[in-house]
Amino acid sequence: MKQLSTKVTSNGHGQDSSYFLGWEEYEKNPYNEIKNPNGIIQMGLAENQLCFDLIETWLAKNPDAAGLKKDGQSIFKELALFQDYHGLPEFKKALAEFMEEIRGNRVTFDPSKIVLAAGSTSANKTLMFCLAEPGDAFLLPTPYYPGFDRDLKWRTGAEIVPIHCSSSNGFQITESALQQAYQQAQKLDLKVKGVLVTNPSNPLGTMLTRREINLLVDFISSKNIHLISDEIYSGTVFGFEQFVSVMDVLKDKNLENSEVSKRIHVVYSLSKDLGLPGFRVGAIYSNDEMVVSAATKMSSFGLVSSQTQYLLSALLSDKKFTSTYLNENQKRLKIRQKQLVSGLEAAGVTCLKSNAGLFCWVDMRHLLDTNTFEAELELWKKIVYEVKLNISPGSSCHCTEPGWFRVCFANMSEDTLDLAMKRLKEYVESTDSRRVISKSSHERIKSLRKRTVSNWVFRVSWTDRVPDER
Repeated sequence: MKQLSTKVTSNGHGQDSSYFLGWEEYEKNPYNEIKNPNGIIQMGLAENQLCFDLIETWLAKNPDAAGLKKDGQSIFKELALFQDYHGLPEFKKALAEFMEEIRGNRVTFDPSKIVLAAGSTSANKTLMFCLAEPGDAFLLPTPYYPGFDRDLKWRTGAEIVPIHCSSSNGFQITESALQQAYQQAQKLDLKVKGVLVTNPSNPLGTMLTRREINLLVDFISSKNIHLISDEIYSGTVFGFEQFVSVMDVLKDKNLENSEVSKRIHVVYSLSKDLGLPGFRVGAIYSNDEMVVSAATKMSSFGLVSSQTQYLLSALLSDKKFTSTYLNENQKRLKIRQKQLVSGLEAAGVTCLKSNAGLFCWVDMRHLLDTNTFEAELELWKKIVYEVKLNISPGSSCHCTEPGWFRVCFANMSEDTLDLAMKRLKEYVESTDSRRVISKSSHERIKSLRKRTVSNWVFRVSWTDRVPDER
């Protein structure tokens, strides 16, 4: 008798993806400045570790929040017994206001339309359960976060149809790409229920343009389908540009209370902006009452603990703290991203111009032996096992062009990032040297063959012309 179900024994989880395999190799041999200086440096994990000092300072100044006290009195029993699926009202209010602040207070979020979930993974999965039947499809622009193969498909039975984007225009979404993906789904006899995008993009580190968001809103409106905008990196935008949310575009188009707005849903989390993935705090925001009701029921499978909600409601309600944090977080991200880009350039490697996220989309096509995904995988293996850097190959993100890699920069110290760039530079230089030697040897052999053939032809010709004297 089979002991485990087909679902859990299938490869639908995606655990055999190079994205996850890189993590496994890192865990076997993790870099540590003192204990394991020759270990693998983790550059495949999008964690934001740049502003923990700000949060820890706040916690030290606000002991009641961490101590589960209110006005100096313990509320441990109250929080321990709280089981309402809707969540603590004060936390949802604080979260809504934080989301508004990130968007420059240009748009508003109604706390009653927020559904809490145990991280964005749980939020996206919940939306799939609410919006799609097994076998229905969502369209996703490539490259996309490798974990979506697990989050969106594995348990729900939904399918993903890629919207193929190209480096020729910076991987931006085009109308023709949208239409082609929709037609491909129809050819596969899949019912398209919606489009899901990450904004800012994971793995590109770029924001969707207003043109792209307008295009998406018009597309889902014409097809009468849903749009899920995963905006978990919205607070990581650095530089002079402001983050543009799908909520901004709805307001610009005067569609805030329209039927179309009911088919547009936002996913958010505190994992990236605040660097709290271990707290497992995610959220769904929807203007559709039926979606909110259904998602609230589904949330019972992945609730946020009451003590976490209480602590974070106090943190996010401190407007002075949130303002300081967001500004400082963006400054530090900009500096660290520049450090990575400079290190890559010193190694002769470039990347897609970006202004958000915790990673860069790095172009290593010139390091491939051939323009194939097999060559990309071979290069990835060398970087993991020889250079000792875990980065994510583009093929794991379903990129259609071999040679692109996602490289994270916010989960390590400046010194560790410098070391990683030093290792990469040494590898590129050694690779270039080998290629020069190989090319030189090839040219010498080619020249030698040419001279040998010429001499042979000369000897044959001379023999043909000069009579035999014997």
